[in-house]
Amino acid sequence: MQLKQFFLYLLSGFFFIAGINHFVYPDFYLPLIPEYLGYPEFINYSSGLVEVLLSIGVLYKGTRRISAYLIIALLIAFIPSHVYFIKIGSCIPDGLCVPSWVAWIRLIVIHPLFMVWAWCVRG
Repeated sequence: MQLKQFFLYLLSGFFFIAGINHFVYPDFYLPLIPEYLGYPEFINYSSGLVEVLLSIGVLYKGTRRISAYLIIALLIAFIPSHVYFIKIGSCIPDGLCVPSWVAWIRLIVIHPLFMVWAWCVRG
């Protein structure tokens, strides 16, 4: 298996699992959705569905390019949630709590790396 193909499958698997988690663990994601966006359940489940569909779409040559571009767009759409998490002190009561620097690294390093990853496997 070529390295590029390995990273393609890895990206697909990551987004598939992340998407499924929106349905299995909605209580983890709901507090991360800024209140000003409204409709947190709809946002959670629809983003999970989109992640699953794009994880499958990126596997097929005919839909790989558009799926990769849409993964990048989805990651851009998630930025307000990451900023919101930082604004509330990187801690959800009875939920996810990390040091602020971890939330910043996720926003300014990890998140862009996922975008580059999707760009690189677009075909």
